[in-house]
Amino acid sequence: VKAASQACLLRYGRVPNVSITGDLDRTFPYIPAHLHHILYELLKNSMRAVVEHHGLDFDGDYPDIRIVIVDREENEDVCIKVMDEGGGIPRADLQKVWSYMYTTAVEDAEEVFDSLESGRHFAHEPQPLAGMGYGLPVSRVFARYLGGDINIVSMEGFGTDAYVYMRALGDSEEPIP
Repeated sequence: VKAASQACLLRYGRVPNVSITGDLDRTFPYIPAHLHHILYELLKNSMRAVVEHHGLDFDGDYPDIRIVIVDREENEDVCIKVMDEGGGIPRADLQKVWSYMYTTAVEDAEEVFDSLESGRHFAHEPQPLAGMGYGLPVSRVFARYLGGDINIVSMEGFGTDAYVYMRALGDSEEPIP
């Protein structure tokens, strides 16, 4: 949450609040770098959507981004749900989010590619929060590689819910081709 919030703050100067509920006292074995990547991508996408949907001049607090964690012994998977009120994704575009190089952040993508071509770095500038088009596809690869998955359900005009399903590492075999 902290890394995504800092990126959003640097880019927009404002950050939606993130609330976390559910089974917070449970632990499960997992590779921290993969889980961090998955949640960072989902959170920064949600934060960007909320800020851009409601606008920088939005009066008051943005709607919270809500995370619910369900990790019960009787469940097959640990499930993490990330919910936002960032305007949603049109149904016709929903499958495109899993395509490499697909982005809705066209201006950010152009800025990133221009800076790469010129050799300019963003050390003292607001970082693009999106635009490369690989965050969600790579996140899904990580989740599937470890026996889980990511699903996205969206309500255009309202927001998006992302579900991350993860098996405990001890319960899943590595899918080696």
